[in-house]
Amino acid sequence: MLDKSAQYTNTDDEKLFSFIEKGDKGAFTQAYDRYHKLLYVLAYRYLMNADMAEDVVQHVFARLWEFRSELHVGISLKNYLFTMTKNHVLNLIRNENSAISKNYEIAQSTPVYEDNLIENLEKKELMASFYKAVDMLPPQKRSICLMKVLEELTNQEIAERMNLSVNTVKTHYTEALKMLRIHLSKMLIIVTFVTLMTYLSVHYLR
Repeated sequence: MLDKSAQYTNTDDEKLFSFIEKGDKGAFTQAYDRYHKLLYVLAYRYLMNADMAEDVVQHVFARLWEFRSELHVGISLKNYLFTMTKNHVLNLIRNENSAISKNYEIAQSTPVYEDNLIENLEKKELMASFYKAVDMLPPQKRSICLMKVLEELTNQEIAERMNLSVNTVKTHYTEALKMLRIHLSKMLIIVTFVTLMTYLSVHYLR
């Protein structure tokens, strides 16, 4: 079955908002796909509780759909969702324990930047995929790869530590990169894949 939200992939927020107001389920699904991750990170940042953060997001989108006919199209969809999320978090804090309130105070003292939220989340997902792929490597290649990326050792330093020649280290790392390309290409979207492989390839020269 064709995904009804697909037709709104390139639709800007203002138009998406107006379609939601008219009861368009495809537009609503697109808004959910577009902002779920961001709202989750925002809620988690304040609550430090995964289940509660997900509940907040579900509540926000449920309210968005429930009161769609009362929306004012002139406002930003993103800002509207951000405001709903923070307001619901505040309501939870009023009814929850002091630990959650403390989390909110700490998070509130640090400015929220959308780009940083997304960037940090993507970094975590990126590295999770990287470690999963590295675990699939043969032991020696895995060790060299981790020393390159985590410890940022040079080829010479790795060679001395593992009692290998520099050329052998380079060969193992080159072969490891080929294997990682295969594993990671199955896990990541193309843009993220290219970004990570470019990063890993830079370490070959060290």
